[in-house]
Amino acid sequence: MAKLGDNKKPAIVRVATEERAQEIYALCENNGWKVVIGIEPDKVEDISDVQKLLGMRVENTKTIYNFKTIGRNDPCSCGSGQKYKKCCGK
Repeated sequence: MAKLGDNKKPAIVRVATEERAQEIYALCENNGWKVVIGIEPDKVEDISDVQKLLGMRVENTKTIYNFKTIGRNDPCSCGSGQKYKKCCGK
C-alpha cells in the first residue's frame, strides 16, 4: 500500500499564489515528500495532505509537560498580589 507523500501517492495541495506554492514545495522537498501543487487564486487553499504529513512526523515525538501546582498559600497567578486561597481559589 502506498504511503502519502511517496511517488505512488503524492500529497495534493491547492494554493492561491506562486509564493505560497514555493513555500509548500520547499517544505515537502526538505522532508523528502512528493507533492502535486495547483495554483488556483479563485479557490480556497487546501493543504490538508501536507498537514497530515506534518502530523505523522510529529506523532513520533514525545511531548513533555511541566505543570506547576499552585499551593493555597502561594501568590495568585492572576497577579493580584493576594494569596491564591483568598483570590481565585475560592
